Amino acid sequence: MNKEIRIGTRESQLALWQANKVKDLLEAQGYTTVLVPIKSEGDIDLVTPLYEIGVQGIFTKSLDIALLNGRIDIAVHSLKDVPTQLPEGIVQAAVLERGPVKDLLVYKNDLSFLDNTIANIATSSVRRKAQWLRKYPQHQLHNLRGNVNTRLQKLAAENWDGAIFATAGLERIGVRPANSIELDWMLPAPAQGAVVVVCRGEDDYCRQACSPLNDLTTALCTRIERDFLRTLMGGCTTPISAYAFIEDNTIIFSGELCSLDGTELLSIQEEASLAQAATVGISAAEKILAQGGDKIVAQIRNAG
Repeated sequence: MNKEIRIGTRESQLALWQANKVKDLLEAQGYTTVLVPIKSEGDIDLVTPLYEIGVQGIFTKSLDIALLNGRIDIAVHSLKDVPTQLPEGIVQAAVLERGPVKDLLVYKNDLSFLDNTIANIATSSVRRKAQWLRKYPQHQLHNLRGNVNTRLQKLAAENWDGAIFATAGLERIGVRPANSIELDWMLPAPAQGAVVVVCRGEDDYCRQACSPLNDLTTALCTRIERDFLRTLMGGCTTPISAYAFIEDNTIIFSGELCSLDGTELLSIQEEASLAQAATVGISAAEKILAQGGDKIVAQIRNAG
């Protein structure tokens, strides 16, 4: 176990938290590791909305290149940022035990604006925008880019009533404000709250090192959610939500496809045995497409 494992990570506080978590887990097994911070396109361009950048894997591309070029041995990502099709030569080595999955509303003063026809809410996620507009169609949505700390600072500086975050992101780095509430009605992004480790396919040393880090339940549930996403042909530009969990050896799955403005919504709930895990997400997506989801996806593509 003498070979040093170089861990590639983005430079944000949250990304470093995730990478250090993997570092600690590997070193607890006796491996030697070092962090290698790398800038991503998503971190450099903080102005253009994510859906306008149009590149799948905007937060993972730079790390993928560093991995394939041999600058790093493994890369750590938020799994929800990872395209459902990994680049050739890169494989999923482990999915860590999942953190909180829900979205969170951080509000400025109080929640009275929820009863108002006019309110200003910030998020760069098309999924969060669509779900918010479905519930609050009169509210004004604003783009909010940057890492967690940058977004909290922007919320404080702008004339907005609130902004939407992932609960896991704020809680992991200890910056969840007291003036925040979980949005129980908002279905999360596929794989929200999960951290993934990837490595080169032929790197048996790193695959073996990361194998004990893999949480089987999280890996299974996020795979179902990502199967749903992939089958709907969705990416950052499509409001797709999915959440799977296991209860009494039964997979319980919820999925949604929404139009960009929130006016159209197709949702599905499925229960399945663990033996059906490989098909749950795919069949749920196919049912959504058959109910008219194909038309919503086409509209979103044409709008782009």
